[in-house]
Amino acid sequence: MHTFQSLTSASHSLLPPIPRKPNNPNLRFPIASNRTFALKFPVQVCVGYKIVMDRLEAPARLMIVSDLDHTMVDHHDTENLSLLRFNSLWEANYRHDSLLVFSTGRSPTLYKELRKEKPMLTPDITIMSVGTEITYGNTMVPDDGWVEVLNQKWDRNIVKEEASKFSELKLQAETEQRPHKVSFYVEKAKAQEVTKALSAVFEKRGLDVKIIYSGGMDLDILPQGAGKGQALAYLLKKFKSEGRPPVNTLVCGDSGNDAELFSIPEVYGVMVSNAQEELLQWHTENAKGNTRIIHATERCAAGIIQAIGHFKLGPSLPPRDIADFSDYKLENPNPGHELVKFFLFYEKWRRAEVENSEIYLASLKADCSPSGTFVHPSGVEHSLSDSINALRNCYGDKQGKQFRVWVDGVLATHVGSNTWLVKFDKWELSGEERCATKGTAVISSKGSGVSVGFTWIRVHQTWYKGYEAKDDSTWFF
Repeated sequence: MHTFQSLTSASHSLLPPIPRKPNNPNLRFPIASNRTFALKFPVQVCVGYKIVMDRLEAPARLMIVSDLDHTMVDHHDTENLSLLRFNSLWEANYRHDSLLVFSTGRSPTLYKELRKEKPMLTPDITIMSVGTEITYGNTMVPDDGWVEVLNQKWDRNIVKEEASKFSELKLQAETEQRPHKVSFYVEKAKAQEVTKALSAVFEKRGLDVKIIYSGGMDLDILPQGAGKGQALAYLLKKFKSEGRPPVNTLVCGDSGNDAELFSIPEVYGVMVSNAQEELLQWHTENAKGNTRIIHATERCAAGIIQAIGHFKLGPSLPPRDIADFSDYKLENPNPGHELVKFFLFYEKWRRAEVENSEIYLASLKADCSPSGTFVHPSGVEHSLSDSINALRNCYGDKQGKQFRVWVDGVLATHVGSNTWLVKFDKWELSGEERCATKGTAVISSKGSGVSVGFTWIRVHQTWYKGYEAKDDSTWFF
């Protein structure tokens, strides 16, 4: 799997060292100062980029750039709790004014498979195939400008032709072969020798390539301008060219191929507690004095949350960690947080993790307009009050069972002086069944400001094709 990588470049060394003091003008940065790469840096504004950026009223408050396998996604966490904790934090506090970027070694095919397996959020930007593909939004619109960058001094046919002459190399599955990535398996004992010989051959053929050896078996051949770090540098330059660089950027990783991310000037970085030795060694040798990079004490997504708090980049208490919202006062209330809070209560109610108390239901009804309505994904319309009363029938019905609820893509738009239209996707995982709806909620503030709370006016949900519930009656909200 390409996400478990250590790096061997075409010059047979690890990545250039990260600067110990990012603000020292005498230091040269490995990516920004790469002459060849800088010359290849056209900045094009594609449709997908505009869609992502147009929703932000100002530069992103925080941009998180995270590897997936064993960084954002913990494959040893069968309940996916650390990922779900991060989801609640992001949707409640950051989605409306920040950017989420996934940077993975996975091909688009394997990335989509992971999204079906794990409760992952939809990122604003996806960097795939070890930094050789950049796409935007849920529809994954490709960045054509990045393709032009990678096309220079790259010939995939020559790469395959020369590599095929090495009996030590075994071609990986067709899904892992991409326009700017050719992938093989090679035994660890032969990797260094093969890499050295390949580099010499490609140089003679006039190609400028990067060879990445990973996880004791994977060998990827990419254009020299490709890689997770270069892809991020390209995006940051694009933001800067429009006068909208993120206020803060946090990069997150666990393996050698993530080291490039930490090489970008002035980013914050977190190596999760379960980081592989190859990345820790790279850090020791190249970045030990850099206080903007930490080795978390928490695994995977929990380590990312820890880093947000450590660097004081914004709220770092996931709503999923709050046992009783009645005792919790949010510093900056917003409609997104209100939505996250409600569906977390709904999950806990059905799992019997809160008390079966009429006080809770009365509090929910007090937050609803007397004429408020809920349109069930089946198309049937009920009053919000009746829908809340119906929750009495499902208290504890998921106790001791695998049942999780999360929301994705929560975006609120002002439609009145104190009223918002909130769009969201709501997901339920019950055993092996995963169901999803596309929803909208109309929410207004109770007073002149949001500090006194919100009133729910209307909720409307429709089934996502392919994710309909087998039994409509089990979908209460």
